[in-house]
Amino acid sequence: MPRKKLIEVALPLEAISDASAYEKMPGIGPHPRGIHHWWARRPLAAARAIIFATLVDDPDNPNAPPDYIDACRNLPAKEHTAVKDTPRHRLLDFIADLSDWKNIKDKMIERDLITKAQLLIKLSTNGEPPALLDPFAGGGAIPLEAKRLGLKAYASDLNPVAVMINKGLIEIPAKFANQPPINPRDRAKVGGTK
Repeated sequence: MPRKKLIEVALPLEAISDASAYEKMPGIGPHPRGIHHWWARRPLAAARAIIFATLVDDPDNPNAPPDYIDACRNLPAKEHTAVKDTPRHRLLDFIADLSDWKNIKDKMIERDLITKAQLLIKLSTNGEPPALLDPFAGGGAIPLEAKRLGLKAYASDLNPVAVMINKGLIEIPAKFANQPPINPRDRAKVGGTK
């Protein structure tokens, strides 16, 4: 019997929809739409939830990896678990938290959620998550969220503006992540040498 992915069985659609609507509100904090306008911007919350649900198995399937089922069983119980406490319902609660923009704004909560999501993906894919290809990446929501979830992401587009947006949003920041500032004044503030 083939292992079904969670997206084939269930999704917390109301939570994802609410998070996507909230994300479009003005003044929510740093967001790629503050850098550039893109006509068909995909909500980051929806992209993150869909990519995640596409990669992880349905934990209520007996053929899912036992370590993965145990990890889902140990996720915190919230709204969906109040209806029925199964590994699937705990995973649905996790996806609701993972897609909530308010959680992404808090760096400690975001780091914890992303770390758990990456672990669940690895457990569900036998430690070898697939690469993601978005041939029409546009504003870059899908490859950005794939990178956050620890995947290799490849993006392209026919529009050269979209290609530059993706380079500025995904490729260039990744090259300079965790590097000290170049400006001597700012470098001194973070404890680097002048």
